[in-house]
Amino acid sequence: MKELFKIDYQGRELAGVDEVGRGPLAGDVVAAAVILDPDSPIQGLRDSKKLSPGRRQNLALQIKAQARAWAVGRASVTEIDQLNILQASLLAMHRAVEALQPQPEYVLVDGNRLPRWHYASEPVVGGDDRVPAIAAASILAKVQRDSELVALERQYPGYGFAAHKGYPTPAHLQALRELGVSPVHRRSFRPVKILLVDQGAE
Repeated sequence: MKELFKIDYQGRELAGVDEVGRGPLAGDVVAAAVILDPDSPIQGLRDSKKLSPGRRQNLALQIKAQARAWAVGRASVTEIDQLNILQASLLAMHRAVEALQPQPEYVLVDGNRLPRWHYASEPVVGGDDRVPAIAAASILAKVQRDSELVALERQYPGYGFAAHKGYPTPAHLQALRELGVSPVHRRSFRPVKILLVDQGAE
C-alpha cells in the first residue's frame, strides 16, 4: 500500500467506500462500505485490482469476519441507463453506507466525487491504495461483482461474462455482434447503443 492518507478523525466509526463496475458493458455497478476494527487489523489490504483472485477471496472472508461493519450496495442496469454511470455509482455507494450497522461518523470515498448525503466525508483520489478501509471495500465489491458475473454466464451463456466480467474485450464485442444484446447489457453504453441502432432495436 502507498503512503497512508492522513485524516484528523480519530474515532472508531470510520468507513471506507469504493465501487466496482463503472467500465463494463453489462451487469450492475456494485459498491461496498467497510468499518475496520482497529483492534483486529488485517494484513495485506490494497487495491483489489492488484491482488490475485485467490488472495481477494481470502481477504474478503477475513474482512467479513473481522470488520466492525461491512455492507454492499448496488445500482441496477436499468438505473445505470436512466441516471448515467457516475450517478449510478454514487447511488450504489450511498446505499452501501446506509446499510452499515453501526453507522459511520466519518466516510472516506475512493475517487474525487462524493454522493449527496449527510455524512461527514471526503473523497480520496487513489484511496484504494492509501486507506485500508477503502482497500477493504474495493476487495468486497470486486469479489461480489465478479461472483455475480460468473452467475450471469450461466444465465446468459456465450457472452463470456465469467472471463471478462462484462468489460468490452474483443471477445465480448464479438459475442454481442453474434448473439445480440442481452437483458443485462447497459443500453446507454456506446458499443451496445451502436449495436442496437445497427440492428434496428432502438
